[in-house]
Amino acid sequence: QVQLVESGGGLVQAGGSLRLSCAASGRTFSSSAMGWFRQAPGKEREFVAGITWPISNTYYADFVKGRFAISRDNAKNTVYLQMNSLKSEDTAVYYCAAGRTSWSFARDDIAYWGQGTQVTVSS
Repeated sequence: QVQLVESGGGLVQAGGSLRLSCAASGRTFSSSAMGWFRQAPGKEREFVAGITWPISNTYYADFVKGRFAISRDNAKNTVYLQMNSLKSEDTAVYYCAAGRTSWSFARDDIAYWGQGTQVTVSS
């Protein structure tokens, strides 16, 4: 069993920054692809960013490219999402996800989800 615990969400003004963290416990974290998803009220959960293992290839949704950065620290079993130049449309609950494989973070390949952390961007 893997537990994912997100932290770092909160209220920020447009143009500001936040860094989300996701601490993993349980089975080997370092062999899993990790991702961040988000869900705004009334909308479906959507992919934000992902990172593979062992080579940390990163992937981003078009709407966050150039603003967000995903990284991982395998020694700390933690994945991060640095969010800069935040916009009001980034307001959502952000979820950390662990993949079944080391390369995929497609929705169907997600094995574990965190409980989510709220990010609210005021305009």
